[in-house]
Amino acid sequence: MDHEPGHTHGTDASSGGAKLPDPDRGTPTDRQALWDERYAAHEHVWSATPNAEVERIVGSWAPGRALDLGAGEGRHAVWLAELGWRVTAVDFSAVGLAKGEKEAARRGVRVDWVVADARSWHPAPQTRFDLVLVSYLHLPSDVVSRTRTWLAPGGALVVVGHGLRNLTEGVGGPSDPALLHTPEQLRAAAGDLQIERCEEYVRPTDQGDAIDVVLVARRLT
Repeated sequence: MDHEPGHTHGTDASSGGAKLPDPDRGTPTDRQALWDERYAAHEHVWSATPNAEVERIVGSWAPGRALDLGAGEGRHAVWLAELGWRVTAVDFSAVGLAKGEKEAARRGVRVDWVVADARSWHPAPQTRFDLVLVSYLHLPSDVVSRTRTWLAPGGALVVVGHGLRNLTEGVGGPSDPALLHTPEQLRAAAGDLQIERCEEYVRPTDQGDAIDVVLVARRLT
């Protein structure tokens, strides 16, 4: 979904700072139903365009095979496909992915849409990705760490999300500290990957500045 306690959509610049569903409400099935309902009620919960930081990081890279984990309405999956990437988009909201599939068809690109919980999904055993993108999907650190095993040699893990410091010094995002990132946590989750970037950055919004965290880490061999 572009995001849960496992899949939490914090406010993004493109969401207009709208109040978002409580990520801790009910069972995983309840949360899935909540997001299906939200996606069904709006033409776009998130922007149809990619997050600016994701675009800055990935936009100039040579295309390969990409995984968009927590794809939501598919804005990044469709954008990557337009750039020539072969994209797998995973999200637990069938409604969100159906909207992405419709947009992909409108724009003449193909994406492999997979309805599954990002916290427990695994690719096929021999499948490897040149890019694993986790954008505003607030997964436990062990799940983020697991994604590094899905990278091909030279492949990159890119995580963009709300920072822990945003709770006290920024706007929007989840209110549960367990769902927020710190550079130290992401660096640890990257394990043996080569860190190219791991830091906080300020993202301006209509409601004020949000504090986000970004990780770019690459598998060398």
